[in-house]
Amino acid sequence: MIDNSIYGFNVQTLDGEEISLSEYKDKVLLIVNTASQCGFTPQIKELADLKKEFAGKDFEILAFPSNDFGGQEPLDGKELASFCETQKINYPVFEKIRVRGPYAHPLFKFFADKKLNGKLKSIPRWNFHKYLIDKSGIATDFFYPFIKPTSSKIRKRIMRLLTAGK
Repeated sequence: MIDNSIYGFNVQTLDGEEISLSEYKDKVLLIVNTASQCGFTPQIKELADLKKEFAGKDFEILAFPSNDFGGQEPLDGKELASFCETQKINYPVFEKIRVRGPYAHPLFKFFADKKLNGKLKSIPRWNFHKYLIDKSGIATDFFYPFIKPTSSKIRKRIMRLLTAGK
């Protein structure tokens, strides 16, 4: 990794296509590890509401399902895609990954290591841990699962990043 942005990472879509996170350059991102059978699962709808609130702005939510906590994401592939459809998810959901431990996806290892990302040392403690990324791909903040996506704290920080440099 040459710089401390997320743009050097590749991820897989639910249908197996590999894409680079550089496709999200110049957007503020909220990256979330999700699960379909968790006490925090209602946040899936709140994430959709947040996406609607910032519609037309340079903002995107990226969801990464994970089964790392209590086996709360048993779905894979087509089952996961079907769940997303029934939940009316309006943001990209990627292939199920590990988000902690030695087998964690490189993106989540990056968030856990301040030497790599330059700012944070944040390992998800549970599902729905959130990372806020600025328009240059730099991780600027994180939020614990109990902080709702539509909280004023998250919304204000998104707005601040969207209007930075204008």
